[in-house]
Amino acid sequence: MTPGELRDLCLSFNAAVEDFPFNPETSVFKVLGKMFALTSLDGRPLTVNLKCDPDDALRLRREHPGLIVPGWHMNKRHWNTVTVGAVPDAGRLPDRVVRELVEDSYDLVVAGLPRAERLRLDRP
Repeated sequence: MTPGELRDLCLSFNAAVEDFPFNPETSVFKVLGKMFALTSLDGRPLTVNLKCDPDDALRLRREHPGLIVPGWHMNKRHWNTVTVGAVPDAGRLPDRVVRELVEDSYDLVVAGLPRAERLRLDRP
């Protein structure tokens, strides 16, 4: 997955926006003001911080050592840093897995929104 494909994926979700609250190099993708992905699209290797269910986060880290690690500069219980590109000696995550993890992050953030905001997202 390329940086452009990752950006397009993050922006494909309902009400998703890209913001730069930290610096011009760090993209923060939000839904109704709540972050679901954080990345430096110019980073090598390309990584993205994604929200994750704590139990799933631990399982994913065990299943993909070196590719999914505790969230860098994030709450390690609820966030993972996912390497999108290839890593020497660790391999590469399939694009399908990356897409699922981004979608899961978005869904977790939406689930935590107040009911009225969730309902607003469902409207065309």
